[in-house]
Amino acid sequence: MKILVVEDNMSVCSMIEMFLLKEGYESTFIHDGEEGYQQFQQGEWDLLILDWMLPGMDGVSLCRKIREKSSVPIIMLTAKDSESDQVIGLELGADDYVTKPFSPLALMARIKAVMRRTKRQGNEGVPQEFVKTKYFKLSKEAREVYIGDNLIPDLTPKEFDLLSHFIEHPKQVFSREQLLERVWGYQFYGDERTVDVHIKRLRKKLEYLLPSFIHTIWGVGYKFDETTADHEH
Repeated sequence: MKILVVEDNMSVCSMIEMFLLKEGYESTFIHDGEEGYQQFQQGEWDLLILDWMLPGMDGVSLCRKIREKSSVPIIMLTAKDSESDQVIGLELGADDYVTKPFSPLALMARIKAVMRRTKRQGNEGVPQEFVKTKYFKLSKEAREVYIGDNLIPDLTPKEFDLLSHFIEHPKQVFSREQLLERVWGYQFYGDERTVDVHIKRLRKKLEYLLPSFIHTIWGVGYKFDETTADHEH
């Protein structure tokens, strides 16, 4: 697995590199935002780790530019621990974030969780199998979701995982904790904003095709229900 790390703190880079090597990951380290974007464009990457504060171009701007071109998984590293900063990163398309100072083992757990359901596309000649519902068509092989014949564009890996989970479990109510465990694959230690931000982004990508199928169940969580579209459409 090829990982691009854009981080200007050399001590943090050395620590991350040691643990990535131990896990058998191939990693490249860049210490400037502008150079990081150039390196991103020159290679095929399985995962990006971006620091929030970078010389040349900050991590937020870098994340935004990358998301204009790619849905590669992104983990943000940030020394900022305010709620607004974390939400900004997620709304820009980051799949996860880790707040400094952090344990290398915790970062490795986040990397594995982000990558667990993210498969590189391939085997173009293999016939696709679709999960079909009244409005949706889901291909796990291609990691694509359609409403009718319209592809839902620019889904990030975690948005796909979340929508896929909902499609496969219609009308079931899930708490934020359950979604973190089932979609992210680990305990998020009580930080549920990640779920809310990803659902907000999903709703925005769905709304131009049909009314949102993801409903807030106040005091409980969320559920996916296609039948409401018949009444709203």
